[in-house]
Amino acid sequence: MKILHIPNYYYPHIGGIEQTAHDIVNSLRDSNEQKVICFNSGKKTGTDEVDGIEVIRCGALIKVSSQALSLSYNKLLKKQFKNFEPEMVIFHFPNPFVAHFLLKRIKKHPNCKLIVWWHLDITRQKILGKLFKGQTKKLLNRADKIIATSPNYIKGSRFLKEFEQKCTVIPSCINENRLCITESTLRMAEEVRAQNKDKIICFAVGRHVEYKGYEYLIEASKNLDDNFKIFIGGTGKLTEKLKTLATSDKKIEFLGKLTDEEVKAYMYACDIYCFPSITKNEAFGLALAEAMFFGKPAVTFTIDGSGVNFVNLDKITGIEVENRNSDKYSEALKLLAENKDVRAKYGQAGYERVSELFTLAKFKENIIKLMADL
Repeated sequence: MKILHIPNYYYPHIGGIEQTAHDIVNSLRDSNEQKVICFNSGKKTGTDEVDGIEVIRCGALIKVSSQALSLSYNKLLKKQFKNFEPEMVIFHFPNPFVAHFLLKRIKKHPNCKLIVWWHLDITRQKILGKLFKGQTKKLLNRADKIIATSPNYIKGSRFLKEFEQKCTVIPSCINENRLCITESTLRMAEEVRAQNKDKIICFAVGRHVEYKGYEYLIEASKNLDDNFKIFIGGTGKLTEKLKTLATSDKKIEFLGKLTDEEVKAYMYACDIYCFPSITKNEAFGLALAEAMFFGKPAVTFTIDGSGVNFVNLDKITGIEVENRNSDKYSEALKLLAENKDVRAKYGQAGYERVSELFTLAKFKENIIKLMADL
């Protein structure tokens, strides 16, 4: 089958949507002819290959509400429909400006199957969401299948609830091969443990943006004693603000941008994984699933309609507390700190859950089944 993939960007661009798109392409490479069209991170338009698959990258002149705009996109998309003649399009949402072009093109190809891979609702850009409301419904009406990363997101989305009969859940996946522990990883982890002997080590990593909720983790830390050590990895526009909030808290240490090896080392070394995201912008939580794969109990907030609470199950793989309630968050950390057996129990359950549902092998199995159903 000829499949045209339409993510916002594509590997080696780093991001959750881009990683999912890359995993889909690799899962379907054995018996399909595939192409990818996406935006380039710069202004230049060009074509390259990733893993033997042609990738058309359209130069982006500007961004409006985090959405790239390109003068070449419509022309190049039209060319793909004319020359490549896709039998299926896998379109990653949100990408409203491209959805406009796609609906025009696919209207002339009624036999072309359309899969809409729904990563998240447009929530932060409220004006943009209202502006494209009608177009989004047209897109979902045209879709043959809508893929959500969790049942929670289907129930919590104001759009997907109307199209529930078209929806299928295919969870995002970790790449367990990338998480292999090397001797270097072990050495780093042992150093972290040695430098924080007898302390409960908590670890969090991700972009320092509002929906990640790090301010609530910092607030929770004020209720903890010096038996705790909290490491926060990553950077972002809120980094300096977060450091200011934690100025007088010696328990908290900011690690900055980490390599994959360093992330693995801290996940391996920590006792508790902190994932304090607060909104549906956190649609799933791959870093959360990775930490659970390392056998670490997690503490999360309740986020209505988010897959976070599908990944981490309250009182099974970790603890879930009321959204934005820093006091409850610190209580959960204390409970886990005081109960080594509970930490081990939740950690083992987390590892088993991820191994059963969220691995690359399971993801490929789900994709192949979806194709067979279609």
